Amino acid sequence: MNNRLLLTGSVLGILGIILGAFAAHGLERLVDADAIESFETGVRYQMYHAFLFLILGGTSFVNEKTKSILFYLVLFGLVFFSGSIYGLATNELSAFDFKNIALITPLGGLLLIIAWAVMLIGIIRNKND
Repeated sequence: MNNRLLLTGSVLGILGIILGAFAAHGLERLVDADAIESFETGVRYQMYHAFLFLILGGTSFVNEKTKSILFYLVLFGLVFFSGSIYGLATNELSAFDFKNIALITPLGGLLLIIAWAVMLIGIIRNKND
C-alpha cells in the first residue's frame, strides 16, 4: 500500500504542476479570469492531496487498513472534486456540458472531508507512540 500511495502522490503532483502551468499560460486566452481561478482551485486541492499521499506512504501513523480506505476516499474525492472543477472551468471549450455533472463537485469535497476524518480517527486509534 505504501508504494501505491507514493506512486499515486507522485503522479498527482506531476499532473498538478502540468495543469497549474496550463492554467497560468494556456487558459488565459481561452477562458475568463473566474474560470482560471476555479481551475487553480482544483489544482491546489490536487496538490494538497498529492502531498497527503506522499506523507501517508512514508509514515506509519495510521495502519494499513486505514491507508487503503484513505487511498480510495481521496482518489475518488479528487476525481470528483478537482476533475469536475477542471471540466466546469473549461466547459466552453468542450462539446460536453459539464454543468450536467456539477453535483459531483460537492460529493468529491465530501469524500475528501470524510478521508480527513477517517485519518484523524486512525491517528487517535493508533497505539504507536
